[in-house]
Amino acid sequence: MVSFVRASRFFAVFTMAAVVLMSAPSRSFAESGSVRMRVTNVGFIVGVGGGSGILTFRGHRYPLRISGVSLGSIGVAGADLVGTASHLRTAADIAGTYSAASAGIAVAGGGKAATLQNSNGVVLTLRGRQVGFAANLSVSGMTISLQ
Repeated sequence: MVSFVRASRFFAVFTMAAVVLMSAPSRSFAESGSVRMRVTNVGFIVGVGGGSGILTFRGHRYPLRISGVSLGSIGVAGADLVGTASHLRTAADIAGTYSAASAGIAVAGGGKAATLQNSNGVVLTLRGRQVGFAANLSVSGMTISLQ
């Protein structure tokens, strides 16, 4: 009788653990996509920016809308960025707010690189070239949405 009770408790615990593990979201099935963006930023103390882009994921192209605000920036600059979006389960995971703290200066042009993450766990790794004049010591946020 004791072994039957012990076995049934083990089975109940095992079943509950299996249900929890199967229902938990797993990043092991996450994939990566490629991203191309064109953004423009204008600011004097408070900067505003926006742009557009394309996410290529699982053979499909998804248009993106980019908007953002930064504090502590001066200048007018544009950037063409390319990179990867990691930890995607669906294309919709790219939507969200990404934040970063940065410092820099660019006159006429310069390289840019950034790694950002949103609340869905998507990591953007971007690199590219900035054109224009911009100086910043800023905290900025960028919001990406699917069009």
